[in-house]
Amino acid sequence: MNYKHQYTDGTPIHYPLGKVVCIGRNYAEHAKELNNPVPSEPLLFIKPGSCAVPLAGGFAIPRERGAVHYEAEIAVLIGKPLSRQPGEEEIRDAISGFAPALDLTLRDVQARLKEKGHPWEIAKSFDGACVLAPFVPGDAIEDLGDIGIRLTLNGELRQDGNSSQMLNAIVPLIRHIAGHFSLQPGDVVLTGTPAGVGPLNQGDELLLELVGLSRFESRVL
Repeated sequence: MNYKHQYTDGTPIHYPLGKVVCIGRNYAEHAKELNNPVPSEPLLFIKPGSCAVPLAGGFAIPRERGAVHYEAEIAVLIGKPLSRQPGEEEIRDAISGFAPALDLTLRDVQARLKEKGHPWEIAKSFDGACVLAPFVPGDAIEDLGDIGIRLTLNGELRQDGNSSQMLNAIVPLIRHIAGHFSLQPGDVVLTGTPAGVGPLNQGDELLLELVGLSRFESRVL
């Protein structure tokens, strides 16, 4: 595994890569585009840290397992332990950084699993299923309710969302997660994807950005 946490200026972040905690259907328009009901409480699942790869230099996708869909998300890096029901100040203090990320999904595999009522791990946790960019420091963002996430694919804007559209805002979401299981330094929280998801293909050129904060070019190898 060649992924390691780092800041946008290249400074290494000396936390081990932990688990990746994801939330499904955190934007109402994305739930609608997949014909999914909007959940009444956060829909959580976990990717193992072993599935994370760096965005820089390009990334590979599985072949012969059906469609691989991109889902651009705001990633939050945890830098201090959180458990039970931490307060807002404690949560803000524990956030080490924010980055754009891709939650990759084997969509055809996921559809078959959902039909059978089975868990999604096979569709969500394959090697390379979490593509992470470098992080801007946690204190670089004052208003967590106004973070833009944008994905441009082959020159065409595909996803353009903002944390203000989240059904579960970042701080309450982290509090909910920590109420179920502890978060440790090096864990990453993926906060959900806005509408506009779709398939990736080899050779695709991507521009992934936290609007006004960081932007990264990459490609599918």
